[in-house]
Amino acid sequence: MNKSKLVFSNLLILILFTFCAYSQPNQLVKVLVAPDHTNWVYKAGEEVKFTISVIRSGNLVPNAKIKYEIGAEKMEASKRDSLNLADGKITVSGGTMKAPGFLRCIVTAYVDDKEYRNLATAGFEPEAIKPTEKNPADFVQFWEKAKSDLAKIPMDARMTLLPERCTENVNVYHVNLQNYRVGTRLYGILCVPKKEGKYPALLRVPGAGVRPYGGDISTAERGIITFEIGIHGIPVNMDQSVYASISAGILNDYPSLNLDDRDKYFYKRVYVGCLRANDFLSSLPQYDGKNLGVAGGSQGGALSIVTAALDKRVKYLVSFYPAISDLTGYLEGRAGGWPHLFAKNNVAYNNTKEKLNTVQYYDVVNFARLLKVPGMYSWGFNDETCPPTSIYSAYNVITAPKQLFLALETGHWTFPEQNEKTNNWIVEQLKK
Repeated sequence: MNKSKLVFSNLLILILFTFCAYSQPNQLVKVLVAPDHTNWVYKAGEEVKFTISVIRSGNLVPNAKIKYEIGAEKMEASKRDSLNLADGKITVSGGTMKAPGFLRCIVTAYVDDKEYRNLATAGFEPEAIKPTEKNPADFVQFWEKAKSDLAKIPMDARMTLLPERCTENVNVYHVNLQNYRVGTRLYGILCVPKKEGKYPALLRVPGAGVRPYGGDISTAERGIITFEIGIHGIPVNMDQSVYASISAGILNDYPSLNLDDRDKYFYKRVYVGCLRANDFLSSLPQYDGKNLGVAGGSQGGALSIVTAALDKRVKYLVSFYPAISDLTGYLEGRAGGWPHLFAKNNVAYNNTKEKLNTVQYYDVVNFARLLKVPGMYSWGFNDETCPPTSIYSAYNVITAPKQLFLALETGHWTFPEQNEKTNNWIVEQLKK
């Protein structure tokens, strides 16, 4: 395959992956749910009404059978009903919320013996949501010590060129570094422009899960060094079947590993690993020495905020629907962030003094307070994985320059417009 075809192939793979990972699948029958305010935002105490439509081939489906439930997100529904829609459409009262938060209407339609589901979420003064997570007095000192300990560990960077992934303009490497303890490694895919010169750098941090990575070749084609990392201390270029086995085995439920010890909790190696990745990027002879960014979504959205808060070398960040935000929300009767450590099905064994102490040092809310650099943020109100209540808990404490691109109807996925806007923004900032 010639170089131009290889570039096209890599870009096509990236596009297809993005579509599969972040786009809502189309279905023959569509359930549309919408609040009666076009911006989906209400004042506390104001009534919201939801319009429900069942559509096939662009037309309302007569006599469609539905059931719906309405309640604060992730909480027990306060209202439920089942209806037959004579003309395929109805408007129902959703009630209100007396305090800032999110009220969700979930609808299931039954057409031709198949189920179709959708939802809409009304925000009640979302910018007034305050976090429930406590900020420990020694939070900064804890992470300064972690950074100091990391600095004593030799990086021992090892790079392996991947000729089959290289393009006409970009070299691609599989990289592994020594991380937070001697003998432990951090792996990722490095993409470096071939043309001689100095370039900005972008750290790509991953969403949750155990998987291989292909590297951000397309951004490197735009003149930016990129480093896409994994967090699990295993190579990121193996067959998918290997990751499936590991995910079901030793890394099953990894967000809960050692939760009762703040120094041994799983995410400590992850957070300092992001700093180690920046150590590596900063050491590259092609790096321009001043323009460094970080970007990610979900778990990666959390890691973007954490990394930018801890590392003064970072100048810009992009964060999609950040996870690990306001984890203790559930203990105050509202939605908490992924991985839902204190949700109803987890609270019995996680609600201990030791675990509550640990999460204070890892909750994104407490890193968001420390941010000093500009950030671009994006999410929707319908996210069922990272509830917007938890996201706003972190976003609202950020005092650094921030831009929010709301795509209201998105859940835990993004529209192409979101990806394009945020990618262009970070590239423009880094290349100023």
